[in-house]
Amino acid sequence: QVQLVESGGGLVQAGGSLRLSCAASGRVFSSRFMGWFRQAPGKEREFVARITWSSGNTFYTNSVKGRFTISGDSAKSTVDLQMNSLKPEDTAVYYCAASSIGGDRWDYWGQGTQVTVSS
Repeated sequence: QVQLVESGGGLVQAGGSLRLSCAASGRVFSSRFMGWFRQAPGKEREFVARITWSSGNTFYTNSVKGRFTISGDSAKSTVDLQMNSLKPEDTAVYYCAASSIGGDRWDYWGQGTQVTVSS
């Protein structure tokens, strides 16, 4: 089992920045990938960014490229999402997730943290 706890959400004006953090505990070594997802009201949950623990390789959805940065500290078992130039359409509940095999399979999820961007 892996436990994930997000923090750092809040209210910010458009153009501002927020940094989300995800603390992982438990059998963290079993997860090769860590990711961030988000779900806006009335919409399906969508992928935001992913990082591979071993290589540090990252991947982003097109809408956040150049604005968001995912980073990980394997020693501390934390994964952060730095969000810059925020837009109202970034408003959502953001979730941290862990995957052992990658692809579309994500095994563990955090409880989510709300990010609200005002215009």
